Amino acid sequence: MIGRLRAALVGAAALLTAGVLTTPAGAAPGPGTVPLAAQERAQAFWTSERMRQATPLDVLSVDRSEVAATEPRKGKRTLVAPTAPASPVGVLAFPQRGGEWTGGGAVVKTAGRVFFTYQGRTASCSGNAVTSANKSTVLTAGHCVKLEGAWHTNWVFVPGYHDGQTPYGTWTASKTLSTPQWTASEDINYDVGAAVVAPLNGQSLTDVVGGQGLAFNTGYNKAMYAFGFPAADPYDGEKFIYCSGTTYRDFLLSSDHGLTCDMTGGSSGGPWFTQFDEATGTGLQSSVNSFKYNFLPTAMYGPYFGADAQNLYQAAQAS
Repeated sequence: MIGRLRAALVGAAALLTAGVLTTPAGAAPGPGTVPLAAQERAQAFWTSERMRQATPLDVLSVDRSEVAATEPRKGKRTLVAPTAPASPVGVLAFPQRGGEWTGGGAVVKTAGRVFFTYQGRTASCSGNAVTSANKSTVLTAGHCVKLEGAWHTNWVFVPGYHDGQTPYGTWTASKTLSTPQWTASEDINYDVGAAVVAPLNGQSLTDVVGGQGLAFNTGYNKAMYAFGFPAADPYDGEKFIYCSGTTYRDFLLSSDHGLTCDMTGGSSGGPWFTQFDEATGTGLQSSVNSFKYNFLPTAMYGPYFGADAQNLYQAAQAS
């Protein structure tokens, strides 16, 4: 879909140019179980140096005439409490359009960088560990698991990443998945992805880093905090960045939340929280960094967490 569209969104996490929008031979055929051998290869592949050199995927082109602001399917308002232990942090500024998160708290452990191979290149996004039945679920953007028909390979999650360090380990995906709308046609209104990560050293992900809560079908115009690891100028992917403010419903092409935010490529898939407590670093994940309009670089957009995002979460945590 995206390769056929002509005008203008800047994705917060995809480095695409006109000459590379093809599905490579040997790409993963679809979501599902990642064989153990492939998990082991991914674990060995992602050295500290490769992580530093990974390029943020960062240009999604979308024509105004081919994007419909579809009404997200609604469901019952559902809240899932965080399981991340609350640790004290200092109060920071609200609103914030793109500053380094220096407060600490649970979010510096649950959020992290996502690394994968896309069309033969190393690439990066952001993600977040959430409370889940399998204690192994990571939420990210749909285009951080699949883009232009190709499911990414060598997919890993590094919670708490900073300055080339992996303080809580590198977690390999045993399964990646997305909403039906993103899987079928890469509809930006449903740009939500998930990964189930394999145990590491005999432990499950949220037993190590905790899990943030979630909120589905809770409406628009909320006070939210967005986090990520932007790696395109003026950022370098080594620092944990946040934006905060009151969101609004996109009045242009999508049904997404909008937020004033200067984060750039590499931040895609990073969590948006409602009911975020700066004193503890915990909140309810309600969206992810998804895209930017290239004619409106000061605003970030994130998909509405409705029934389809909730179904994706349920499928991931049941895996």
